[in-house]
Amino acid sequence: MNDVSNPANQLDQLKRFTKVVADTGDFESMREFEPQDATTNPSLILAASEKPQYSHLIEQAIDEHAGGSLSGQERLDSIINRVLILFGKEILQIVPGRVSTEVDARLSFDTHGTIDLAKRLISLYAAEGIDKDRVLIKIASTWEGIRAAEQLEKEGIHCNLTLLFSMPQAIACAEAKVQLISPFVGRIYDWYKKSTGQEYSGANDPGVESVGQIYQYYKKFDYKTEVMGASFRNVGQIIELAGCDLLTISPNLLAELQESSDPITKKLDEAAAKESDIEKVSLDEKTFRYQLNEDAMATEKTAEGIRKFAADIVKLETMIGEKAAVAIS
Repeated sequence: MNDVSNPANQLDQLKRFTKVVADTGDFESMREFEPQDATTNPSLILAASEKPQYSHLIEQAIDEHAGGSLSGQERLDSIINRVLILFGKEILQIVPGRVSTEVDARLSFDTHGTIDLAKRLISLYAAEGIDKDRVLIKIASTWEGIRAAEQLEKEGIHCNLTLLFSMPQAIACAEAKVQLISPFVGRIYDWYKKSTGQEYSGANDPGVESVGQIYQYYKKFDYKTEVMGASFRNVGQIIELAGCDLLTISPNLLAELQESSDPITKKLDEAAAKESDIEKVSLDEKTFRYQLNEDAMATEKTAEGIRKFAADIVKLETMIGEKAAVAIS
């Protein structure tokens, strides 16, 4: 129990209002900050894979494929999937909740390919004794990705729709009954800062505004989809979203929160959202595509995010492919 002479740090305060999630592939950071869940993506897995302390996971995945019947790209794909599951398994030994594992971003416009890979990843987790309820499959918030998630949810495979930058994407995800969305605060902020030359802070930050509007819409209309703010550039953005269902935060910002005892108040409130005066919207495919196209920021950032994650998957493939060629030759 914290008394006045020893106030709770900001991280502990935030945990009273919001589930805190670690946005990292680094196990030691997870142990330090005790998050509920953890999120990974190709960029984070690539960064972790290049650290010596995680090389054993790469080596294990490669060794398991020595002498097998697979070869070429098929073997490489299988090794990559195994690496993702080994990282996820380690993470789930640290966090009490869920891990988010991302499908290949090159499948962002392939509904059937996304569904097939998601099922494959869940089956690999199951082989490790990990229940599917502890895994969220991360999928880009394209129309095709949302349709894949809709089908997966019907089959009991829960999804985290990522690279989400706009209300049309959020509404389509809610209507598809996906488990969770990850609206990207920092990347929205980056776009507006670059395009306008202005500085933004507090409640006026366009990334903060976007997540607040999505949260309000979901709570107003009783959508069960969880809102997890993501991609933060500073602690101020996090503090402005206290009360959001979940926030996924990088280790450096978790450390900043832990080092400060300044008070945090709840900014997002479900009861207040239900009192808001907003209208319900329904989106078909053509309306979704048109509205997304009208939003230059969301269009550019979704495309850029897919390219970046796809590029990092290629880098991961190259690194693992070179190691595998030596180990399995």
